[in-house]
Amino acid sequence: MWKPKFISNDKVKKSKEDSKTKENDKKTNEKESKNIKIAFDILAVFCIALFCMSIVPKSLQNDTFYTIKIGQLIRENGIDYKDHFSWHENLPYMYPHWLYDIIISLIFDFAGGYTGIYISTIILSVLLGVLLYFTNKKISKNQVISFFITVGQMFLMREYIAARAQLVTFILFVATILLIVKFLEKPKWWHTALLIIIPILIANIHSAVFPFYFILYLPFIAEYAIAAILDFHIPHKVFQMWIKQRIKFVNNRLKKAKKNKVEKYQATLVKLNKTLDKSNQIFETDLIKQNERRKKPYKIVIEKNNNVLKLIIIMIICAFTGLLTPIKDMPYMYTYKIMQGNTTNSISEHLPLTLIEHIPILVSIALTFAIAIFTKVKLRLKDIFFFGGLTLLALMSRRQVSMLVLFGGMVVCTMLSNLVDMFDKKGTEEFMKYNTSVPGEILTILLIFAMSYSLYKPILKSNYIRTSSYPVEATEWIKENLDYKNIKLFNDYNYGSYLLLNDVPVFIDSRCDLYTPEFNGTYNKETKKYEGKDIFSDYMNISGVGTWYDTKFEEYGIQYVMCKTNSKLKMLISRDSKYNEIYKDSNFIIYERKAEQE
Repeated sequence: MWKPKFISNDKVKKSKEDSKTKENDKKTNEKESKNIKIAFDILAVFCIALFCMSIVPKSLQNDTFYTIKIGQLIRENGIDYKDHFSWHENLPYMYPHWLYDIIISLIFDFAGGYTGIYISTIILSVLLGVLLYFTNKKISKNQVISFFITVGQMFLMREYIAARAQLVTFILFVATILLIVKFLEKPKWWHTALLIIIPILIANIHSAVFPFYFILYLPFIAEYAIAAILDFHIPHKVFQMWIKQRIKFVNNRLKKAKKNKVEKYQATLVKLNKTLDKSNQIFETDLIKQNERRKKPYKIVIEKNNNVLKLIIIMIICAFTGLLTPIKDMPYMYTYKIMQGNTTNSISEHLPLTLIEHIPILVSIALTFAIAIFTKVKLRLKDIFFFGGLTLLALMSRRQVSMLVLFGGMVVCTMLSNLVDMFDKKGTEEFMKYNTSVPGEILTILLIFAMSYSLYKPILKSNYIRTSSYPVEATEWIKENLDYKNIKLFNDYNYGSYLLLNDVPVFIDSRCDLYTPEFNGTYNKETKKYEGKDIFSDYMNISGVGTWYDTKFEEYGIQYVMCKTNSKLKMLISRDSKYNEIYKDSNFIIYERKAEQE
């Protein structure tokens, strides 16, 4: 006979205590894990900030000089769409980064001059590095890999860290990716608001890169479009439509058929309906297999996030934000016009990338492809679009290497995180636990400090203005000995901005767009070309000895010529009796051109 078993109160009490202990242990472990993650974030931010400070160059670039002067001009006179700094008459100028110019001029005038600009660049560099870390972490879900990748990205970005408008747009672009990822995960109103505000800022801070903002959306949209096409099952739908049309056709024939053909049409209908049913059964089976493949893909992960449709609406709204600027159509037309001209064939940052000359980039691309091809890591379709598209852009123009480093680095971060999760998921947890201990923190900080110091040591000895690159002494001599505000001086592209900062009118400076017909001329519908002053081409031909310099000097009415002591032009002019040497230092020389040959 069965007898019920009774559990004693002690056993029940012990079971409850064990359950409570396990729950408490779980909460303790979760709290400890959370504290470790927070501690690692603090350590990572500190180390990244330290590293980002060390890569900021102290010596200023030529663009910074004209930025200061134009900002001062706008504050005094507003935007009048005219150039005030070259001695060429009636050149229009659209002030493509007017807002950044004003900010830099305010820093220069009221916050410490060149030192203030240097400090502001350090702040922006740190902000970029920290934002990049949190974006990598959000995408990859791995703090350790995000930390190392961010340091690597900032190391490769050191050539692009400067007091230029592009540094601000780098920050805005990274923020855009972070907002898009957050929006796709869980849309919030402030995500939408910031995604609309960012292109307005870009249009006013650096209108030349306004179109690139929309490129950031394309991989997400392309992945959704492909997923939608696959889910639409076009072959099956087309086959079904064809069968249904056949059934409809046979039914119509059956209604009009003679008695001797009724059986034939009925048999055909039966056959067609069976074919339709079989097709549906096959489709349902294939659909199940497809869903299983989506969940456990072999190599390529295709995600279909319906929030992308909302993202497309935001992108369409943002397309009109380029109108919210005083510089007319520049956000839309600048890139198109610059591509029409010849400056992209002459300025180094616009030239195609030669990988053998950029070993770190070559190695990075090679390793990325090796990981993608020869490991079991799964690739998200949008990441393939991102990395492939950015690699192509970088090969076309050196300027886009920065974008490849920033956003291609995010793809690499995701791949490495997935690879680590596949083989040693607990390894990163143990690494974080050690690094957040006192010995680990000290060791990490010392390593980052050693790296940072090795990069900062040569910067420490440099000056804000390199006398080997900019005519500091020559400019002072011109202002003391010549009627500098009324002379027509021929100068080099690379130091024209320094001259105009010191109120010396220039032949050309690094505002390359100003000196091309696409920007200073008008469009001729008959010839389908822009007609205007091609000062940039004349400069390139003169400095490269592609034309007889004196003919062009006569055409422009040039009175004085400044060039570097090791330039091709100097070697020719030094032998020309029509030119008198009136100034010379270790880097620059100035000639006076006689009106008539003696």
